[in-house]
Amino acid sequence: MTENTFPICKVDALVHFFRNEVLTGQEAKHFTKNDITPTPKPDSIQKLYMRILQLLYNIRPECHYMVPIAENVPVLQECVIPVMSVYLRMCQFLPICHVYDFQLNDLLNPKAKRTITIMSGIVNFLNFRKLRFEMTSEYQQSFRADMDRLQAYTKGVKEAEKKIEKLTYAKELAAALSELQSATAHQYQEVNQRKVDVATLKDDIAKLKSQIVESPEELRNEMERMKENVKNIKLTKEQADERLVELQIKVQGINQSEAEILILYKLLQDLQAGMDKMNIQQEENQGIAALNEKMQKELKNLVSEEGQLKRALGMKNDKLSKQQIRRQKRKEAVEHDRQNCIGQYDQVHQKREEIVEQIREINRETQQIKEKIQGLRDVCSEATDKAQELYDRLLTTLDQFHKRFESHIVQGNEDIMKIKAHY
Repeated sequence: MTENTFPICKVDALVHFFRNEVLTGQEAKHFTKNDITPTPKPDSIQKLYMRILQLLYNIRPECHYMVPIAENVPVLQECVIPVMSVYLRMCQFLPICHVYDFQLNDLLNPKAKRTITIMSGIVNFLNFRKLRFEMTSEYQQSFRADMDRLQAYTKGVKEAEKKIEKLTYAKELAAALSELQSATAHQYQEVNQRKVDVATLKDDIAKLKSQIVESPEELRNEMERMKENVKNIKLTKEQADERLVELQIKVQGINQSEAEILILYKLLQDLQAGMDKMNIQQEENQGIAALNEKMQKELKNLVSEEGQLKRALGMKNDKLSKQQIRRQKRKEAVEHDRQNCIGQYDQVHQKREEIVEQIREINRETQQIKEKIQGLRDVCSEATDKAQELYDRLLTTLDQFHKRFESHIVQGNEDIMKIKAHY
């Protein structure tokens, strides 16, 4: 206890810590400084240790009072069971707090100084435990945030890949649309050319009508030529109309393609925004990577410092191992003494039961003797009364005898005096 590695807390600090961190409800309200100093209360100390075990190992206080059904435990030992349960579990827990010499007397008859030291070790361990829990929760939160960020980055990359595929398809559509526009322009030129040809033919027909001669043969020939020209013009017109319909259909397709291209353009803009976000995320990733490298360098420095600390710790552990061996020897001696005490306690308890049985037998014999004495007293009182009556009768008889004897003596003396006087 004199070589502990934790600070000794003040009583007020201990009371404040246990009321806020360990105890709850009425127990926290009723736990005060008087339960520790100047004379610790065994009941309060035992309840506090039970609550500490419940906090650390989830062992409820009622579990300390449980006994297997098959065990036949005497009534006098039932009050010892919770104390021994708490003692054994505290012996397992307190070495973690660097308290190696916990004794049964610290529960049954605790001392203020030892109790404060033990509680200070427990408080130091609970503070360390709370700090580690907070650090672990921070690591878990940062890990979850990194995993969420990684999932978001992965999702963004997949969406970008899909948009890139759509962008490739849009480029192909744009190339096809440009080819279609060039073909449409060429066909418009052909239609315009055909219209010009039709107009020139109409002009030629008008000129021919003005140049028609009255010769029937020439007229017939001219009419045949004109009919052929008209047929050719009709065929050309029908072909132009068909071509025009085809061009209209293609124009409608082009308009639809333009609408699709606008949609693809919007998609490309969204893709560009996604790419910008991805670039920002990549920059963030690079910053995180740089921070990771920095942290790795710091980790290497910490590893080197850890090596130095390990070497120092090794030297300290050698000293501590020697101290631990001495403590272990003292602990084994204490354990041996404790086992001897428990054995002696069992022997004393067995002897006590035998003595209690003997006392009961003696009480029964004493009662019988008292009854006999009372009977003898009654008989003696009756005999005394009879003896008293006989004594009274004897006294009266003796008095009468003495009186008669005195009268005879007096009469004898008178007779003697008469005889002397006669002689």
